[in-house]
Amino acid sequence: MMKVGVHVSIAGSIANAVGRAGNAGCDTFQIFSRNPRGWGYKPLTQGETSAFNDALAASRIFPVVDHMPYLPNLASPREDVYEKSVASLISEISRCGALGIPFLVTHLGHHLGDGAARGRERVIAGINRAFDAADDNVILLLENTAGEKNSVGSVAEEIREVAEGVRDASRVAFCLDTCHAFAAGYEFRTEEGIEETFSKFDREIGLDRIMLIHLNDAKGACGSGLDRHEHIGMGAIGEEGLSLVLQHPLLRSLPFICETPVDSRRDDAGNISKVRELAFRGR
Repeated sequence: MMKVGVHVSIAGSIANAVGRAGNAGCDTFQIFSRNPRGWGYKPLTQGETSAFNDALAASRIFPVVDHMPYLPNLASPREDVYEKSVASLISEISRCGALGIPFLVTHLGHHLGDGAARGRERVIAGINRAFDAADDNVILLLENTAGEKNSVGSVAEEIREVAEGVRDASRVAFCLDTCHAFAAGYEFRTEEGIEETFSKFDREIGLDRIMLIHLNDAKGACGSGLDRHEHIGMGAIGEEGLSLVLQHPLLRSLPFICETPVDSRRDDAGNISKVRELAFRGR
């Protein structure tokens, strides 16, 4: 069965996210386990973790995915930011372990002009430190970035180089974001483009190591470097391109999570419905 979901809010309590996911029609869903816009956070209580796990068990929604907050930057040359970023990664792995969440998604960050190679070295060192400090049964998913200035991990080769530097390969896999890949210059709109794109990712990182798809349409053109998500089928990738992604034989069994807008044009349930429509178009 195809698993489709969205990113949902934890407002009120983290357990509330489960009900919101169910109301939207999710088979899977993604959260921030805490406020994503600040460094500070409160530790999870036993009551919070129990309520979340009870609600999740009753819902039969799986898997749940956690996403790192916005501020951490594992590629940063600024020592204070880097140390806080590593500490945030350690904390988030531990929070996933307490909540029974199997996957944690992280961007690889921005090197701020210090050079991609040095940025990758810092990311690798930070992940290794985090794995040494947080020995939980959580897989860290490295997400591709959109080709913005000074970004790390916009191309498959860079993501591979980071993964190869991680000492415990069993604890790291990949999340492919379609908007980010398209913005970084990977083509999805034609069968030929899909074949070339996935051949590159298969050669560099292995499609079998992609554990999650962030299925997002894009507001920017192919190769624009613009990290702006659009409703499914309403952006530059379009319905045909996203249908090709959804029907790729090596991806159909993966969870697909949309990080799309909620506005007057469409809500989360509408995007989930559109994904299911495109997944079976022409079949």
